Amino acid sequence: MGTYLHTMVRVQDLDKAVAFYKLLGMHELRRREVPEGKYTLVYLGFADNAAGQAEVELTYNWGKDTPYDLGTGFGHFAIGVPDINATVEAIRAGGGKVTREPGPVQFGKTVIAFVEDPDGYKIEIIECKDDGTF
Repeated sequence: MGTYLHTMVRVQDLDKAVAFYKLLGMHELRRREVPEGKYTLVYLGFADNAAGQAEVELTYNWGKDTPYDLGTGFGHFAIGVPDINATVEAIRAGGGKVTREPGPVQFGKTVIAFVEDPDGYKIEIIECKDDGTF
């Protein structure tokens, strides 16, 4: 049996990207500078990741000054939060882009919102109950 470890995305401005994911409640878990390869890896997750949750790996390629093509196959990340309105307001206050305000999903009761990180990656915010369900 395997373990889902992380999802990697390339970012244009590492500091901006890290600040955005911190607005979602994530913490920088570790950072690896690779001068020989001219890149930096930053892994973000929740708490200390003792529960083994999947992480987001931000890859910054030094000297890359043109935006990346996000492609048409990528959908979104999904992050569960206890208070969707507070999370969306923190993202907005931090300069983040809210593309769908909090509200129930069509034909359902699950409350969701959508935001975009500084590189345009879509993140679905899902309001979760105390037991982690939504």
